[in-house]
Amino acid sequence: MANSYLERTPSGAGNSKTFTISCWVKRSKLSYNYDMFYTAGLHQSTLMSQLYFIDSDELLFGAWNSNGSTNHYIKTNRKFRDTSAWYHIVVAVDTTQATAANRVKIYVNGTQETSLDTSNNYPAQNFDYAFNQTLVHNIGRRGDLASSYHDGYLSHVVMVDGQALAPTVFGETDSTSGIWKFKNPSGVTWGTNGFHLKMENSGALGTDSSGNTNTFTVNGNLKQALDTPSNVSATLNSLVNINSNLVLSNGNSTMTLGSTNWIGTLSSLGVDTGKWYWEIKVDTNNFMHGILGETANMTELSTSNSGYIGKFSNGYAFYYQSPTVRKQNNSSGSAYGTAPSSGDILMVAFDATNGTIWVGKNGTWFNSATQSEIENGTTTNSMYSSIPMTETFFPAACGESNHVANYNFGNGYFGTTAITSAGSNGNGSLFEYDVPSGYYALNTKNINTYG
Repeated sequence: MANSYLERTPSGAGNSKTFTISCWVKRSKLSYNYDMFYTAGLHQSTLMSQLYFIDSDELLFGAWNSNGSTNHYIKTNRKFRDTSAWYHIVVAVDTTQATAANRVKIYVNGTQETSLDTSNNYPAQNFDYAFNQTLVHNIGRRGDLASSYHDGYLSHVVMVDGQALAPTVFGETDSTSGIWKFKNPSGVTWGTNGFHLKMENSGALGTDSSGNTNTFTVNGNLKQALDTPSNVSATLNSLVNINSNLVLSNGNSTMTLGSTNWIGTLSSLGVDTGKWYWEIKVDTNNFMHGILGETANMTELSTSNSGYIGKFSNGYAFYYQSPTVRKQNNSSGSAYGTAPSSGDILMVAFDATNGTIWVGKNGTWFNSATQSEIENGTTTNSMYSSIPMTETFFPAACGESNHVANYNFGNGYFGTTAITSAGSNGNGSLFEYDVPSGYYALNTKNINTYG
């Protein structure tokens, strides 16, 4: 959440010359400065050290003097713009090394970053960072800058005090897929200020699991997500729409439209087979929610009065334009469903194997469809059937000015509001209403298993 952070001030100093930072990061917002996910110290007050993404989406690690001047920094030339992926970032520091390039090593997904901008140099030999000193440490923001929150997800944040370790301590290559994956660190000597924040306890996300009890204090409206490095959940996709009047927030689960009419976006995960379920909390401003095929003109989604799902030949939408409620495809439609009240929850069941989609509201499916019909594949009361499944389809959202939609792809939240009571058949995911048997949340594990 972009108003939340973890904070701790060590009571005693550790090793500020030699240490390892390891964390898994999933970005939601791109192209803004001070996307801070681990800092120590305060700018223009104390020595400050930072690990963060800058506005051009490179990763930067460095230190600033107590007067605010730059001491040094190292920046990747690589840009990090995939908002659907988790990045495993490891920074191994040992400033006692005689060779400057050996004093800071940055790894991403197990591979060392060798294309670096070092115009502001490596640290001087035996340089002391703010990390592990008795200065305030923040995870998820910079302590003195109100706009510096990390907008996205964090998991398994680690500090090893006193050792510069390889990324293989914290991750490994999957023997089947070849993808870099999380590995629980074992046999680690954590040092005085070392910690491992697994974030597995929703009521105590700052708990240290290293055995050191270096627990962080939780601040703001921090929420636990089921989206993890081992199982990536769908979100709305900030890369699809470049119109500044469409704003994504809350880990890209909330879409807020400004003054522009009929612009939209897609989810980060799409499917061409399998059976899938998601929910959307809506308001009473005009909107369309449904699915859109990958071959649609995505530029039009960013263009005012062009980005409405139901105008596309491969777009299938539930359409509300007060007082009319209807379904729409290829700019044609008919009456369907009932008008929403603010706070109503839409339910979507999409059978991508057979090309059929159902929509309902507040636990009741539209057009007198029943749960058993959806489970059995009866298409009589569906919103659309016989959808040509010749491409990948994505959950899609659009609307007129001021529309707000909160998507729940299985994390159990609409924005920052938890579901009232979990329905059945979530299969490990959390939805407000009962999921039709045989339907699943859109995440990488389910797509690999059922897609």
